[in-house]
Amino acid sequence: MQELKELAKAAGYLPAGKLTQLRYPDRKYHLGKGKVEELAELVKAREAKKIIFYNRLSTTQIYTISKICKCRVIDRFQLILEIFAKRATTRRSKLQVELAKLKYKLPKARATVSLLKKEEKAGFMGLGSYEDSYEQDLKKRISRIEKELKSAEKDDEALRIYRRKQGLSLISLAGYTNAGKSTLFSTLVRENAIAMDMPFTTLVPMTRALELGGRKALLTDTVGFIEELPHCLVDAFKSTLDGIFLSDLILLVVDVSEPPELIRQKLDTCHDTLWDRIRGVPIITVLNKIDQIRPEELKVRLQAIEHLTPNPIPLSAKAGKGLFALKAEIQRHLPEWEKCTLILPNSSEGMSELSWLYEEGIVHKVDYGDGKRILIDYEARSEIIHRAKAFEKKNFREELPLS
Repeated sequence: MQELKELAKAAGYLPAGKLTQLRYPDRKYHLGKGKVEELAELVKAREAKKIIFYNRLSTTQIYTISKICKCRVIDRFQLILEIFAKRATTRRSKLQVELAKLKYKLPKARATVSLLKKEEKAGFMGLGSYEDSYEQDLKKRISRIEKELKSAEKDDEALRIYRRKQGLSLISLAGYTNAGKSTLFSTLVRENAIAMDMPFTTLVPMTRALELGGRKALLTDTVGFIEELPHCLVDAFKSTLDGIFLSDLILLVVDVSEPPELIRQKLDTCHDTLWDRIRGVPIITVLNKIDQIRPEELKVRLQAIEHLTPNPIPLSAKAGKGLFALKAEIQRHLPEWEKCTLILPNSSEGMSELSWLYEEGIVHKVDYGDGKRILIDYEARSEIIHRAKAFEKKNFREELPLS
């Protein structure tokens, strides 16, 4: 209920009251009939404009409850869609939200039209053509959006390949919504990204360069996870989530100031989302917000969630504590680079090659020696080393033979 309240506030609502019932969901009303009448009285007394259910509701249940309560009714998934729609700023994110809405509506299309148009049907139990027409319109629009998003997905893949060829390691921030990912992102890249104390502040991924002691990396802030995120929403944001799954390294951010049982529940949700799709990508668990708890409380939490926290690093993104340890752990898990000694001609062509080597890897030492050759202690990924070795062989075979 607390999470539902936070989601409602994130969508711009002011919660006016709450109602719970512990029983098996009723087929017609979801709540019991008496409880629905109690809900109607609460709506009237508080002058509420909308009812939000945590549980998934059927089209018939929404229709029936709204008739009794004389108020619009939505469920948690529709609420999340409203938040996503408010935060979508790019054409792509708007299309993703629309696709999720359409996929949500499609299975309910016939029932929705049937309920809304039943008074217009000719004769007793007459069957109009509304249902088929509405359903076909939804399918056509879904097909058009999927085609456009598929094209964007190919562009993403091409960009990932290009960045890796440039020697850039790809790192993604992931985690339950409102765990502090955007604050950590801003602290690491020294940029003021939007960070608010509410769910889903980041909907459009943001990527920036991250300095790691000579290694080049790109850090991406991504959309947060949430428990029981519907499949149609996951499918709609597939290309966005692929940015996490296809990274070289994932920083799984956890709000460690919360109670241990809640942390464990949220970590379970994150792992359920990640494990089947990351294909062996290493994970660093970032235990964020340690400034809000005492050291002994942190120790208790670590013991409770130890089996769910690979490579844990405690820190406070807001206070800037623990960042050095995090960067060291990131470097330890990045794809390994090769070390070698290179010999370049001391010429304009050799200096150009040296400049390129600086851009593509780490130059540990440069010795200009006798003025004809440049000796370099170098570290980079294997394809850069191979290209540099080929340049070395070509130049010293043709220009500076070692005799």
